[in-house]
Amino acid sequence: MLARYFPILDWGRSYSLRHLESDLVAAVIVTIMLIPQSLAYALLAGLPPEYGLYASIAPLVLYAIFGTSRTLAVGPVAVASLMTAAAVGNLAQQGTPEYVAAAIALAFLSGIMLIVMGFLRLGFLANFLSHPVISGFITASAIIIAAGQIQNLSGIPLSGHNLLEIVVSFWRNADAVNWPTLVIGLAATGFLFAARKWIKPGLSRIGLPARLADLVAKLAPIMAIVVTTLAVHRMGLDAAGVSVVGEIPNVLPSPSLPPLDPGLWLQIAIPALLLSIVGYVETISVAQTLAAKRRQRIDPDQELIALGAANVGSAISAGFPVTGGFSRSVVNYEAGAQTPAAGAFTAVGIALATVFLTPLLFFLPKATLGATIVVAVLSLVDFKTIRTTWAYSKADFTAVIATIVLTLAAGVEAGLVAGVVISLFLYLKRTSRPHFAIVGRVPGSEHFRNILRHKVETLPAVLAIRVDESLYFPNARFLEDTINARVAADPAVRHVVLMCSAVNFIDTSALESLEMINARLGDAGIQLHLSEVKGPVMDRLERSHLLHELTGEVFFSQMDAHRALSADAPLPPEGDTDAKAAQ
Repeated sequence: MLARYFPILDWGRSYSLRHLESDLVAAVIVTIMLIPQSLAYALLAGLPPEYGLYASIAPLVLYAIFGTSRTLAVGPVAVASLMTAAAVGNLAQQGTPEYVAAAIALAFLSGIMLIVMGFLRLGFLANFLSHPVISGFITASAIIIAAGQIQNLSGIPLSGHNLLEIVVSFWRNADAVNWPTLVIGLAATGFLFAARKWIKPGLSRIGLPARLADLVAKLAPIMAIVVTTLAVHRMGLDAAGVSVVGEIPNVLPSPSLPPLDPGLWLQIAIPALLLSIVGYVETISVAQTLAAKRRQRIDPDQELIALGAANVGSAISAGFPVTGGFSRSVVNYEAGAQTPAAGAFTAVGIALATVFLTPLLFFLPKATLGATIVVAVLSLVDFKTIRTTWAYSKADFTAVIATIVLTLAAGVEAGLVAGVVISLFLYLKRTSRPHFAIVGRVPGSEHFRNILRHKVETLPAVLAIRVDESLYFPNARFLEDTINARVAADPAVRHVVLMCSAVNFIDTSALESLEMINARLGDAGIQLHLSEVKGPVMDRLERSHLLHELTGEVFFSQMDAHRALSADAPLPPEGDTDAKAAQ
């Protein structure tokens, strides 16, 4: 029972020297990658860079204790940082203590929500965010993030939380470009793109081992930081207007609670909930993908608790919201991490870097961090999903496009809420008018198929109808109208058989509709029968009055119904087996 909530007690029992070696190697590689990302994502969230380092220490340790994924790496990520900036930017001015306090409170409240959802086993809430909507949201968010980094890459002052505001701001301030900043930004961006695409294959071609070539490619952000920092320092470019990180405190934060202001918590409640769900969806997707490669198991509800604990830990250690990062988790996996201990070792590496390396980053140009963000987020832009969705489902395509457009035009929160609302609306619309089919028996078999698609045998006095959806309040009236219309159109019908093979649930509204249908058909001298009712559905029906008042029977299979009703409704003469299809 204890290991259920503390998975470290499970994998920790079998921890070995081999695991330690693999985890240490992975931790070194992830630490090298995480340092520039943490600094960059803190700036993206509108916070001083050291807060990115703070958010990369306690969360990693807590996830190692509570998480079920062996290779997931939590920490600051682009989308969560953008959502943090969007939520907190409406409450306080960047650079103020109030802004920092609100970001910390956002992480704390998000963490509490995730923990509560984990104990209540509410992981299913993430299902309300369909993959196309999430893909559209992340694509639009990545575009906004990349556009917002024009300020760091060029020195042009920008403002706004959506693409429209950023474009307008750029248009008004385009003449304020700082040329040294632009040169550094373009050079760093070009180098990082080249490193990602060409350095590893190039080193492999000249005979460097694949693992070493991959490590060199991962070091590219560190190399960019070292070179540009030295260039700014030696050439005095900070005096020429190049914005630098400046002094970063080389001390670890003291644990403390976030501001306990009910008014503030009320203002950030909705953003915290959205951030929790989006962060969880991203985390569980990455965790399950990597776990499947090693045939390991992920507990979705425990992942809620682990991610919640990571965010609470981030808040207590002066960090901002965190989640599972795809790129660093993949690096952690490929580097050979065997257990969550690799994350704890990474936290030690970040802590050491915070204490001993931060004085060396005074002249680090923000343009380099902006380049790091741009290269990272542009890989999230996914236009392939848009094309695929257009070809497969116009309804899903509508949700994707609406999410992208509203995210770009109105901001991340509005876009995400719109995507969820549109997805739910389209689902309700589809299920309120479910697909149904009049079925007949395929000659020489016990299979029943749609009379409009197959050559089948039908009984003139029997209307056999299959509804391909569970029956609940949005489609209850539709079922009534459909059966009434079909019966009214065929005076010869004396039996209606509702084939329930696709019905997994019948709610109270649908039950009342079935009772109404049964009564109306009975008044017209028509019997209502059910066939192929699933066990859980039958269990619920047996607790109702429907089965006692049913004018017909409940048949185990549609074939049983066909046989039983053939005596009362014989087959039509030879050559007329498709009479109903023709009608």
